[in-house]
Amino acid sequence: RVAMAALRLAAYSLVFVAAVCAESQFQTLAHLRPLVSDEEQTKAVRELLSRLLGPRAPDFLLTVNRSMPGPEEQERFELRTLPDGRLFVLGSTGVAAATGLYRYLTTFCRCHISWSGDQLSLPSPLPAVPQPRRVTSPNRFRYYQNVCAYSYSFVWWDWERWEREIDWMALSGINLPLAFTGQEAIWQMVYISLGFNQTEIDNFVVGPAFLAWGRMGNMHSWAGPLPNSWKKNQLNLQHQILQRMRSLGMLPILPAFSGFVPGAIRRLFPEENITRLGSWGHLNCSYSCSFLLDSKSSLFQKIGKMFLLELVKEFGTNHIYSADTFNEMTPSSSDPKYLSTTSNAVFKSMTQVDPLAVWLMQGWLFVNRPSFWQPTQIKALLHGVPLGRMIILDLFADSRPAYSFTESFYGQPFIWCMLHNFGGNTGMYGTIETINKGPFEARLFPNSTMVGTGITPEGIEQNDVVYELMNEIGWCKKPLNLTEWVMSYAQRRYGKTNDDAVAAWLLLFQSVYNNTVYRKDHNRSPLVHKPSLKLDTSLWYNKSDVYEAWRRMHAAISDLFSSETFRYDLVDVTRQSVQLLVSEFYEDLKNAFLKYSIVGLQTSGNVLVHDLLPELDKLLSSDKHFLLGHWLQTARSLATSEKEADLYEFNARSQITLWGPGGNLLDYANKQWGGLVNDYYALRWDLFVSTLIKCLEKRIPFSQAHFNQIVFQLEQSFIVNKVKYPDKPVGNTFEIAKKMFLKYYPQAMKNGEFYIDMH
Repeated sequence: RVAMAALRLAAYSLVFVAAVCAESQFQTLAHLRPLVSDEEQTKAVRELLSRLLGPRAPDFLLTVNRSMPGPEEQERFELRTLPDGRLFVLGSTGVAAATGLYRYLTTFCRCHISWSGDQLSLPSPLPAVPQPRRVTSPNRFRYYQNVCAYSYSFVWWDWERWEREIDWMALSGINLPLAFTGQEAIWQMVYISLGFNQTEIDNFVVGPAFLAWGRMGNMHSWAGPLPNSWKKNQLNLQHQILQRMRSLGMLPILPAFSGFVPGAIRRLFPEENITRLGSWGHLNCSYSCSFLLDSKSSLFQKIGKMFLLELVKEFGTNHIYSADTFNEMTPSSSDPKYLSTTSNAVFKSMTQVDPLAVWLMQGWLFVNRPSFWQPTQIKALLHGVPLGRMIILDLFADSRPAYSFTESFYGQPFIWCMLHNFGGNTGMYGTIETINKGPFEARLFPNSTMVGTGITPEGIEQNDVVYELMNEIGWCKKPLNLTEWVMSYAQRRYGKTNDDAVAAWLLLFQSVYNNTVYRKDHNRSPLVHKPSLKLDTSLWYNKSDVYEAWRRMHAAISDLFSSETFRYDLVDVTRQSVQLLVSEFYEDLKNAFLKYSIVGLQTSGNVLVHDLLPELDKLLSSDKHFLLGHWLQTARSLATSEKEADLYEFNARSQITLWGPGGNLLDYANKQWGGLVNDYYALRWDLFVSTLIKCLEKRIPFSQAHFNQIVFQLEQSFIVNKVKYPDKPVGNTFEIAKKMFLKYYPQAMKNGEFYIDMH
């Protein structure tokens, strides 16, 4: 089966070979270039090299020269071996030089860098490059980040973690990153200048873990207030982030005013026309129904100008700004004139401060509310801004590309993006065939205005393989051979070739990582959702492929046990397999209840609640990447007082469980972490099983409404339970994984061929 899958993937990749057309040229974007000198970029990329390779750094020579041969508008690098054996990397920018370095490390040295660990066993001497190799990116931009990732992933980061991420970005070829940190300190100054008092500001802002949606006007007044120490810390952090990004030749994107204001503005400006939008995220109007200032008002321009002046004064600018006025919210009018006036006002608020401003906007709204955003409305919003002065992120192009139903965004340039992840959920997922062809199809689209590729996950530090693939595609002129690529990936990730590990990755690539039907990557496993009798256990793949990958990874333990990345992958494949087993036990529970079998309920329930889930919790607790305690500890570490620490922990616990005060987006940001499985998910399932048993014993129907009430109390108790969870791994990963495999693999094989075809 593995061989057949390999042939199928290889055949697909080889068949899809099309001429690559020239990328759309927009002179309006020509000024978006690194502002720092070649010398400063050279210094920065050499410092990155030292951080990455330490004592082996002198074996390399990295240099930046924007005048190197090649098209000026496209980034490029050259690799060659010097007479003394050193590897010389020449890049047109710091990012290009770093990308060239990583290309050499992966291609010639079989090395690997990822969120879950690095494999940097360099051969000595370095392998020679037979002849100079020059690579030019076909994409003007390679974008990274999602506004939501600032809450789901980045929220508790310190500079050390940011520094590693920016290094990874440069090595991955990213030149257009979002830079949203620290803006609350700027808004504080603006609000005070406008006449708001501190109480009004505190009552409006949201807590740290929910800033992403406060910034987009989706919500307000929840999980705050925001301490002054937080604002100061984040302001200082933003200076470090921007300095490093710019020194490497990146073009950081700053925030701009989108029109949302505190409700207390009616006290200060009672004559202003202010629209209150509808609710968002199942929140009531105490926490949503945001206030949107009339775009025709002079106050709109005043606030926009005040904010951007302060922002640019504080941080400088690379002339590109992000704002989203109608993200997941329906405008008050579908009148094209209203929509174009609104977008024009947002753009004008940028250009009155920075005449060279370019607006970057998420295109998610067109996919999220298609009933409202018809061609007339989309065109009106986009054409409120001069053509070429707005870049659209086709945010979900890996599943629902918007360029294809908007005639390439009616002439505005766009970036083809892979969203991939929602809520930072844990769980294997990918659309590898789509991302391997999508960008090239978009570039060949009639009158294409594509200017780049991007990765836009709501949360990161999961599914390393998908992001490595997409980042490499950003530098490719044609699709990759996916079979060859993943076989090479397995070798460089672990530092050696192991047939079982390679076979496991081929199986994963043909199944869980190859969704070819529309389906958001929400982990729908019953494991991480509130129990009911109507949970969705359908799959887009044959789960026996995952179980066989589990067996293959288990067989590779003796050869690869010293690899950090293998240990992570072993945990992840075991976790994915257990997730599938939970679905099987759930179906057994449901069938037992429908057949009035108390014994069946007790048998399946006991295994699920008292054996399988506790074993999973032990496994997750043995690896540093799967710890609830780390999430909570990093949150508390940013506090300057016990009161602040408690607020941050409340934010951290709330986001991954109830989300809002009433469970409004319950389990949206679910995680499979050690501590969370035992003390949250397992307790819910225990309550569910006992409730079903009581229903049969008392001969009464199961009431989901009643269960929701009692389980909500349990969910709330987790938010405030004050339990301190380990922030360091506990236990031997390999011993726990072996025990789980021997105990549960036979159970998996018993039902492993069961397959619900989503096609």
